[in-house]
Amino acid sequence: MCVIGIIPARMASSRLPGKPLASICGVPMVGHVYFRSKMSRVLDEVYIATCDQEINDYAASIGAIGIMTADTHERATERSAEALEKIEAMVGKKFDVVVMIQGDEPLLVPQMIDDVMVPLQKDPSVMVVNLMSPLKNQGEHEDPNEVKVVVDQQGFALYFSREPIPSAKKGGNDIPMMRQLGIIPFRRDFLLTFNNLSPTPLEIIESVDMLRLLEHGYKVKMVPFQSDSYTVDTPEDLAKVERLMQNDSLRGQYSS
Repeated sequence: MCVIGIIPARMASSRLPGKPLASICGVPMVGHVYFRSKMSRVLDEVYIATCDQEINDYAASIGAIGIMTADTHERATERSAEALEKIEAMVGKKFDVVVMIQGDEPLLVPQMIDDVMVPLQKDPSVMVVNLMSPLKNQGEHEDPNEVKVVVDQQGFALYFSREPIPSAKKGGNDIPMMRQLGIIPFRRDFLLTFNNLSPTPLEIIESVDMLRLLEHGYKVKMVPFQSDSYTVDTPEDLAKVERLMQNDSLRGQYSS
């Protein structure tokens, strides 16, 4: 199985403009994501897909392969699909699986990528997989920057929301509070299928790519992972990750 990682990144974040190049312990955020993704045992190569020359220049400076994409994409998945087609044209072959790795997960660990690939390796009927991780407290459950997910008895996503799901009113402290993590492998053809589907109402309301698949009747397999990773969406998130990165054991393998 030939597997590549694509890190979609753009400067025009509404909540934290320029965040891919925001410095965390002296390394731009997208650099942390790239170096840590390269440590995965399952990825044959990792690419950075962007519409911004600044990010592409940074990719070149660290020896990464940057792929320039259109600046019209509303979804990271759409940017990844365009990048996939450009990469395949560049290298002259098709890949089996594309792992979309969000550029705002600087504390990811390689095991996250390795684990999320397992359903695709074991079950040919699975087309796309997401990681999910327990939310740590009620505050995170209510945070609109955290994408929450609920699943069925077989571990497939029922719904994603920025609102607190499931409701805490009756479940109390026993409700399963899970969040989506931004590491999403697609079978190659299914990523292109996503790109050809029309955007959907709930996808737009929640601003969650995976809802396009659910609304069109497809299944998204979820894999639990105990993670200390944090998505960076705000200046406060950036400061928190900077503190955590100070004592991070992986950072020393790519940054002094």
